[in-house]
Amino acid sequence: MEQAETSDKPASRDVDMVASQRIPGNRAIWVGIFAELVEFTLMFLVYFIARVNHPQVFHAGPEKLSLLAGTANTAVMLTSSYFVARAVLAMRKDHPDISLHWLIAAFITAIAYPIVKTLEIRWNLDHGVSGDGDVFQMTYYYLTFNHLVHVSWGLLGMLWIMLRTGFGGYSAQDHHGMIAFASYWHATDLIWLMIFPLFYVLP
Repeated sequence: MEQAETSDKPASRDVDMVASQRIPGNRAIWVGIFAELVEFTLMFLVYFIARVNHPQVFHAGPEKLSLLAGTANTAVMLTSSYFVARAVLAMRKDHPDISLHWLIAAFITAIAYPIVKTLEIRWNLDHGVSGDGDVFQMTYYYLTFNHLVHVSWGLLGMLWIMLRTGFGGYSAQDHHGMIAFASYWHATDLIWLMIFPLFYVLP
């Protein structure tokens, strides 16, 4: 009986190891990411329904927006995601100091997103692009504001990851929290990569 119990323990550890290899981070963050993706899927559905019913308005819409601001935030999101990925790789190699430096670079880069967004909104208002405008403008504000909320949550999460890294909370053997955050940040990045062409590029 004791031998059976002893043999079950390594098997259980093997199952946990396989599960951890299949799912980066943890299940909780993937529930959150799934909820985020479902939320934005519904928003994109609204976008396409509105576009089908108001093709002329959406055709002229991108000309009213600042392509420079949209491109800048695309560069910000991609660069920040790259820095976060490098932070995870550094931690895997058991270099917490280097990992922290990458995280600081990611945060400094990412903080530019809400700054550019604030400047963009001011530019929009000066050029008559407001939430009280046509259906294109309302859809644009609805999706981009919700994305900004998710970016803001990500920035708070990044601060927490930086603090834990600085105080030795992660190691090469255990940094699931960092991987979980990286998964969320990359998902938020992916959503912006869909928002950008739909509003700023495609006529």
